[in-house]
Amino acid sequence: MIDLTVNEEQLERTVKRCYERGIIFPTFAQMKNPELIPQRIKDELKNIGLWDVHPRNLFRITWKNEPVVQGGGYGGVNYMVLPSELTGVKAKIIALVGKWFPTGAHKVGATFGCLAPRLITGQFDPTKQKAVWPSTGNYCRGGAYVASLLACESIAILPEEMSSERFEWLKKVAGEVIATPGCESNVKEIFDKCWELKKTRDDIVIFNQFDEFGNHLWHYEVTGNAMKEVLDAEMGEDDNYMGVVLSSGSSGTLGCGDYLKEFYPTSKIAVSEALQCPTLLMNGYGGHRIEGIGDKHVPWIHNIRHTDMVIAVDDEYTMRLIRLFNESVGRKYLKSQGIADEIVDNLDLLGISSVGNLLSAIKFAKYYELGENDIILTVFTDSMELYGSRMRELREAKGAYSELDAGCDFDLMQNLSIDYTLELNYYDRRRIHNLKYYTWIEQQDKELSELNAQWYDYKNYWAKIHELVPQIDELTIEFNKKVGL
Repeated sequence: MIDLTVNEEQLERTVKRCYERGIIFPTFAQMKNPELIPQRIKDELKNIGLWDVHPRNLFRITWKNEPVVQGGGYGGVNYMVLPSELTGVKAKIIALVGKWFPTGAHKVGATFGCLAPRLITGQFDPTKQKAVWPSTGNYCRGGAYVASLLACESIAILPEEMSSERFEWLKKVAGEVIATPGCESNVKEIFDKCWELKKTRDDIVIFNQFDEFGNHLWHYEVTGNAMKEVLDAEMGEDDNYMGVVLSSGSSGTLGCGDYLKEFYPTSKIAVSEALQCPTLLMNGYGGHRIEGIGDKHVPWIHNIRHTDMVIAVDDEYTMRLIRLFNESVGRKYLKSQGIADEIVDNLDLLGISSVGNLLSAIKFAKYYELGENDIILTVFTDSMELYGSRMRELREAKGAYSELDAGCDFDLMQNLSIDYTLELNYYDRRRIHNLKYYTWIEQQDKELSELNAQWYDYKNYWAKIHELVPQIDELTIEFNKKVGL
């Protein structure tokens, strides 16, 4: 759970550090609604770039940033509506766009949700301790960035086979970067490195996205509200919100689905994963190329009781479609098929896992035979800005991209099947929940009583976490007053 106990001695040092560095914390209310941000902070942001390591960029941890690189203000939620001409299904697929967060991915929200409560309570001392960010990519990038804004030193941990862009950028921001063996799905090796650090160093605090409830809570409150606003704007009288489709990953983003179920109780949460590593679908294992959805375990913060469907996506499909969406020949072909220039010219907003989410949303629509009045939500977590090296590798391996390639890849998406799709019953959910035992009880020292509470007392269990938002905002306001800026 999220502990809000105050350590006065460490808090005093943190307050002093924030005063010296000019740091002010945003509240959840301000991240949901930037209109509440003081005008003087908005004025400062006019001279600050979206990726600049500047403490005022804490106030850009929101889905409502103006989509510009330098000096932007705020607007509505950044999202895309994917037309049926592209997706091949009648249902309306709507995706929140993560590129316009600092670092180009929405993971900065999750990392803030984990680190900020420890800072404003004095549980983490930035003058003496380093923040460790175990990750398969964007989380450690977001963590190192947010920690820099908050005057904390960081240690980033990620698999050695992740894209070179991640490592190059981390070297500039994180104090230490540790590459662990394997690829996207080698999460246990990351956990093992955390245990090694715990045993050998006394100057670290580990912020494990897979068990930190601040990750879930930020998405429940901020992403959930953003999605609700999009539905309010897009839904007509005859429309139906059917569900949200998201990759498993750390399961943090799935918190938005919990939020939306409170307003739309019959809506569904569908969880996507790579077919090459079908952990939820069939207790499977393996390596894959859909970066950003680490697997081979069930995250501690995944509310399995609210999960309605599992969908596996072939990583080969995602790699083919990033070429269709980003090669000039592919874009020309899409436009020839009647897809609007505005859509085609913005398909670089989809990174590799974003394409995986889109394919899963299409399979969801086909499985339930959804029509033109049905709406599906998903998230484009990051953009192709972070995967230029992957495009170069594909060109080297496959050769130049042709119009024939584009036609085949477009046909693949238009005629996607519903294979490797499982609608979960009670005991399917129970099977998946039980997998937590082997990772979290046997390996990571969690309590069996808490595992059972997640299943048998799940409503109260998650409600207690969600009720912490006003308390965290009150503590944030008090902290900012102590800093005195």
